[in-house]
Amino acid sequence: MKNLSSILSLMGNLTVASISMGNVKGILKKIPSESEIKMSYFIYSSETDIKVLDDLDQLKNYPNVFSIPEEAAKKALNQSREKAFMSVFRFPSMTKDAENSPVLNDEVYAIEMGAQISNLSDNISLTFPKNQAIGTPVCKSWDGNGSRPNWTTEGCTTLTEGEHITCKCEHLTFFAVLMIPPEPISQNDLNALTYITYIGCGLSLFFLSIGLFMHFLMRKVKATDSMHVLINLFVALFLLNVAFLSNEYVARAGDITACKVMAGFMHYCLLSSFTWFAAEAFHLCLQMAKHSVTIKHYIIKISVVGWAPPALVVSIIYILGKYGEQTIKTDTSNVTMCWILDSDIHYYVNISYYCFIFVFTFTTFIVVLRWLSLLKLNRLNKVEKVQRSSTTTLDITTILGLCCMLGLTWSFAFFGYGALRLPSYYIFTILNSFQGFFLFIYYLKASRHFGDSEESKRTEDTNTENPYEDLSTEDTRKAI
Repeated sequence: MKNLSSILSLMGNLTVASISMGNVKGILKKIPSESEIKMSYFIYSSETDIKVLDDLDQLKNYPNVFSIPEEAAKKALNQSREKAFMSVFRFPSMTKDAENSPVLNDEVYAIEMGAQISNLSDNISLTFPKNQAIGTPVCKSWDGNGSRPNWTTEGCTTLTEGEHITCKCEHLTFFAVLMIPPEPISQNDLNALTYITYIGCGLSLFFLSIGLFMHFLMRKVKATDSMHVLINLFVALFLLNVAFLSNEYVARAGDITACKVMAGFMHYCLLSSFTWFAAEAFHLCLQMAKHSVTIKHYIIKISVVGWAPPALVVSIIYILGKYGEQTIKTDTSNVTMCWILDSDIHYYVNISYYCFIFVFTFTTFIVVLRWLSLLKLNRLNKVEKVQRSSTTTLDITTILGLCCMLGLTWSFAFFGYGALRLPSYYIFTILNSFQGFFLFIYYLKASRHFGDSEESKRTEDTNTENPYEDLSTEDTRKAI
């Protein structure tokens, strides 16, 4: 890098020369006279390597773009008029720093002009594609001293816009985008959360299994539509807990294909659970809207909506090869699991989808609470005051059951960032550990309330019964 000026004499009348040193590729460009200096653009692609780009309309076609401002070229020309040049080099798989920091796309770029260039008011710009890297992108530079990089953020700022990361730097040197991973969770916290999760999943499986056993083997009458929807949610959560408990064992087996299948299966169960949360909310809305709703093949239609779309999404992601073994880092060791490898897919598919579901289910939850409060006041006018304590207890269990049935406890995952990250992990884990239990209690109450104790009368057009039919029409309108 220090002897690049000697190449100028070999170039003759050429203004641009490509340079190759093993796997290091670069390009050198002579700086013209001061009157001809303008912003210079360099691009990189796997097909063309590094080259000078004169047609600015083509910039959008290249993911890696580097620009050197007029100010830098004029400073280099003033320091060395006869041997003024600018060069850009790409170093793939450069030696890691002492902390083994992950580098975006595993590539380092160097910009050299044979002069001391710093404190630029018009910064050098380097744009990189974000790709699928996990972590927070930070632009850093290295002065080239030492046997391995000593990265610093001095003189560089990081801009993230959509799918691109842009580094704005006021000096020349080696540049790279380091992906700073999230602060690892401590081994003690990970162990505690793991134990709570396993115990909670075991409890949920136990109560969900009892509910499914009672529904399929002990039920003596035909189930209502409300019960069918609830049981589908039971099945989705049951499969999700089974997938989660077996995930780590599959990851330890070292079978990549099996791990991909397990990741896809658990993702399918997760999306199906989210969908059935929304289906429960939709069903409650139908029940509150009118005393009976006639929809042809209602259960078949809602089952298709609950189970089919997640299967389509998972199939597409599987075909794209986005499932595999993921490593969770702690302060002392790493834990592996089978999950989604692309963080963007996780955010766009899982987080965005649940946000949409949460808005719908939370709104439904508020309306139902309003409805139940009117129902309670209506009933208290007809019973003695001694029964009020039991009614209050009944309402608490109903509210907890509704929270679990509508998936509201999953919302604590929204706070899993910054200072609230660890507390939200514990709250999320503990609350969801009791999800199966509260759903089972809700099932016991619902099986009596929705009419499992008596034969459900159905017509060819499915009749959805309203569990709040004893609430007056006037109160109903006020609740809505």
